[in-house]
Amino acid sequence: MAFTLPALPYAFDALEPYIDKATMEIHHDKHHQAYVDGLNKALDGKEDANLPLEEILAKVSTYPVAVRNNGGGHYNHSLFWTILSPKAQTTPDGDLAAAIDETFGSFDELKKKLKEAGATRFGSGWSWLLVDEAGKLVVTSTPNQDNPLMDVAEVKGTPILGIDVWEHAYYLKYQNKRPAYLDEIFNVICWGAVGKRYAEAKK
Repeated sequence: MAFTLPALPYAFDALEPYIDKATMEIHHDKHHQAYVDGLNKALDGKEDANLPLEEILAKVSTYPVAVRNNGGGHYNHSLFWTILSPKAQTTPDGDLAAAIDETFGSFDELKKKLKEAGATRFGSGWSWLLVDEAGKLVVTSTPNQDNPLMDVAEVKGTPILGIDVWEHAYYLKYQNKRPAYLDEIFNVICWGAVGKRYAEAKK
């Protein structure tokens, strides 16, 4: 059963003015579709093609690099679209808010760390908030389309928020100003969605 491109859960222009319509169209319909197509091609004819993507990523070092790149790209973007919203809950609440305060001292300090992780990632990659094996929140970043689920990741865990810092995610609007993009994206990150992922990861 082939992997498929998930539908965007809002209109292409829904995240404006923070993320522009043209970027969303290209990012979802072209870039993400290319990862889906590349993953299906890389797994074509292999028994593992029917495994859940998370299982594949957990042992991605045993696969060709095309599976790592395209499988990561598909997983990362599928998560990314769901934690963005035009009606974003812009601050965390409940158990997630308490864990953020306990771990980072404040929500502002968490945002600072996520921006720092994204801004200092050389080249392309992602900034992550994850739940590690001990159930603790951790901020990290990964290169290219790697993610914390992968056995090759330096910091492993269950990602609950990912911020894309590839140039294709922001260049049309922000040009080379990645820090400006990282400032503005917090206007459309939905902490309600992140909180649901946190609750699932803690089970």
